[in-house]
Amino acid sequence: MTNQGAARGQIPDKLYFRIGEVSRIVGVPSSVLRYWETEFPRIQPKRTSKGQRLYRKSDLELILEIKNLLYVKKFTIKGARKYLARRGLQQRPEFADLLGEIKAELEDLRKLVE
Repeated sequence: MTNQGAARGQIPDKLYFRIGEVSRIVGVPSSVLRYWETEFPRIQPKRTSKGQRLYRKSDLELILEIKNLLYVKKFTIKGARKYLARRGLQQRPEFADLLGEIKAELEDLRKLVE
């Protein structure tokens, strides 16, 4: 399958993708991808020595999920960030446990101060 023949949303099996390829696969302009990088810190493409972005397959999967949240489910950018953050904690229970412990300690400290 050639990159140009890739259907939108279908990710070819390769290691890295340039921004133009990502734009075609995801179906959004390159400028939108660059903007999303500023709004969603988890999108961090590698850079070549000349500064060109190289996205991994995991980046594309995240970008497709962001597109779905924004365009299909009509989330705001802020809402999509919150959703992804919550989902990330659910996928990593050790962080959720750690946050629970921190919260309990903060509540204990607050009681001491009052």
